[in-house]
Amino acid sequence: MKTLSLGLVVMITATQPLYADGTQQAMEAFMTSQIMPWASDPVLIAAIEAQNTTTSSYDQAEIDMLDQLWRGYAASGDGDLINKVLQNAAADFLRAQVSKSGGAITEIFIMDARGLNVAASSVTSDYWQGDEAKFQETYQVGPTAVHFGDVELDDSTQQVQGQVSMTMTDHDTGQPIGAMTIGINLTSLM
Repeated sequence: MKTLSLGLVVMITATQPLYADGTQQAMEAFMTSQIMPWASDPVLIAAIEAQNTTTSSYDQAEIDMLDQLWRGYAASGDGDLINKVLQNAAADFLRAQVSKSGGAITEIFIMDARGLNVAASSVTSDYWQGDEAKFQETYQVGPTAVHFGDVELDDSTQQVQGQVSMTMTDHDTGQPIGAMTIGINLTSLM
């Protein structure tokens, strides 16, 4: 774990812009102390690996169709595809981490090697993350890649939030298998 953490710190430092207000440093510290201890839990890795077996043959047309299907049901939070992502052991694990964070984590979701949602603590706006930086700058970069998203004021909560994403790896080979994104309530960190 120490080797992985050191690798993450080196990758973070080398690839991310620095925020003058200490936001990135707070997110890095939170990630190291609160996310890394559970980020490679076997239930998450097993869920990603299982879905990779199913989705590895999907072409872009099928991915686009599934993403449109998800978007159509996202407002209601219902539908077979959404239920599959929200009602599994990995999703239960992610919701437990959100709950344990005391409001510091707003959402968590994991993606497979195609950038498709595997499990989520709550409904995401889309199913396919493969066209977004949270996937492209983690999974596609390598096993120690971390991406910090833009910091934004959430209109509904009036809280400053940001996302940190990281590559998920196979325990045995160390090879990338997917990615994870964590929404962080920065108001609780500062």
